[in-house]
Amino acid sequence: MRVAFGEEFDVPDGYLNTASIGIPSVAAGEAVAGAIAGWRAGAGRAGAFDEPVARARAGFADLVGVGVDRVAIGSAVSALVGLVAAAVPDHARVLVAGGEFTSVTWPFAAQAGRGVEVTEVDLGQVGQRAGDFDLVAVSTVQSADGRLVDLDALRAARASGTRVVLDATQSLGWLDADLSWADAVVAAGYKWLLSPRGVAWMAIRPELAAVPAAAGWYASADRWADVYGLPMTLAPDARALDTSPAWYCHVGAAAALPWLAGLDRAAVHAHCVGLADTFRAGSGMEPAGSAIVSVRREGAGERLAAAGVVSAARAGGARLAFHLYNTEDDVARALDALTAR
Repeated sequence: MRVAFGEEFDVPDGYLNTASIGIPSVAAGEAVAGAIAGWRAGAGRAGAFDEPVARARAGFADLVGVGVDRVAIGSAVSALVGLVAAAVPDHARVLVAGGEFTSVTWPFAAQAGRGVEVTEVDLGQVGQRAGDFDLVAVSTVQSADGRLVDLDALRAARASGTRVVLDATQSLGWLDADLSWADAVVAAGYKWLLSPRGVAWMAIRPELAAVPAAAGWYASADRWADVYGLPMTLAPDARALDTSPAWYCHVGAAAALPWLAGLDRAAVHAHCVGLADTFRAGSGMEPAGSAIVSVRREGAGERLAAAGVVSAARAGGARLAFHLYNTEDDVARALDALTAR
């Protein structure tokens, strides 16, 4: 058992794979287990899940720094980004990073039949080139290797008229950065937000068009009254983009997100990046200001696994992720695995 920032975690020693699957706190895990126990006993009631959905939504709003009225719920990043992609004008020019996670890029590429043109450039050029495009869609932190996009350059491009859509899945929960200025910020919950897989959120500005293509009863202005028939009566805010929630996922998220939102953001950032940069220094790499490290060394993944370190193989490297429940002992274990003869 580990204690991190006031919460208990059952995370095993050497677990450095949060960028793939985050480990819930004991409290979040017990909340989900309790809800499932109620389901097994026939005590589950649909209306009872409105409250955890609302708490998780509010937690996401606080993490991004926007009003709760700007947050929509969904099940995955690609589904939420797809609502934005479906609304871009015909022949829109969209800029993405080369090698970007496909949940960010494919929803726009799928609009090619309308003449939407998607251009890939190196991540380091995204900020410089952003002003030449109608919309930029990019991860704040790259999934493959932890590189950070130039947020200041994107914010400047937005001030000049370029729309900016950010996938914060690999940063929200550890990166101390203001994202509230973006047109849309989307994130899945099952990584750094320490929630069950099956829930995602999008903070979206009203002026950024999105098509409620998956609208159903949960997107209604009065969700419990408008479950049958027409006309369509969508909610007046971002809830119009909601899809019906995965109930038990939101129960876990309702425990995790408000807690994360209430932490000292700078302290969490310093802890996670500090561990990652300590590992980088021990591996002969320069500091990078990211909680994700890619080790591109032959046999690295096998060496780490043999030492009980859980990592992920991504883009030709062994990817390590350092979150708030990790410690210097995890760093030492990984370094020992890679330097042992």
